[in-house]
Amino acid sequence: MPSENLVEISDLNFTYDVRPVLQGINMQIPRGKVVAIMGLSGCGKTTLLRLIGGQLKPSQGAVKVAGQSVHELNREDLYNMRRRMGMLFQFGALFTDMSVFDNVAFQMREHTDLPESLIRDLVLLKLEAVGLRGAHDLMPNSLSGGMARRVALARAIALDPMLMMYDEPFAGLDTISLGVIGNLIRHLNNALGATSIVVTHDVQESMKIVDYIYFMSGGQIIAQGSPDELRALDSGFVHQFVHGEIDGPMPFHYPGTKYAEDLALETAHA
Repeated sequence: MPSENLVEISDLNFTYDVRPVLQGINMQIPRGKVVAIMGLSGCGKTTLLRLIGGQLKPSQGAVKVAGQSVHELNREDLYNMRRRMGMLFQFGALFTDMSVFDNVAFQMREHTDLPESLIRDLVLLKLEAVGLRGAHDLMPNSLSGGMARRVALARAIALDPMLMMYDEPFAGLDTISLGVIGNLIRHLNNALGATSIVVTHDVQESMKIVDYIYFMSGGQIIAQGSPDELRALDSGFVHQFVHGEIDGPMPFHYPGTKYAEDLALETAHA
């Protein structure tokens, strides 16, 4: 019987050269859920996605997906695993010399032996799911930022992945596109019976759609819980981050001498 967790991370450490990036990460991503990993830029969120996808290997600890230790797979098994994963990159990363249709068809043509007639039907189905079937002949340079992100999402779900990973899916989008992408992440996860990991620092949009949140700082998990549980925290860095407060454990002013002392020093030199 398969584990209720699709992704299990235990005692994970990762170091670039001698610089520790992740320290003692323990995380469970249940099947069928949408889980967010939040934190400031540079806290290790994207590195964690790369470890799950097998682009990097742990310095210590284990990353298991569907019961398999990703870092122990040989090349063929790793590629088979990756075909069951979908990835939405931060700014879409569409192939600029391919039409919308061909971008979405790319994985089907590369990794299956499906006839072109069936690929056409599947591509139009995926584009219909993200509301862009009518744009299938357009080139990426004709798309708005929000449309490009939706095409990239259609491409990511082309092979009906068991695991979807989103790297800052809301970055650079207007308020309407934010809502559209957020709703699509939730809806497609449910429709596909998939599991989703959303790496983001967009608190308000993420909290509308996710089931659980891991909050990272300095390469460690410093808080975790449901959106309501994290909103209820009444102090500390997580509270400042969640509520968008200007000052707190992360100070507004960069450390330095007192302002009055700087003014006095300038007066003395005048």
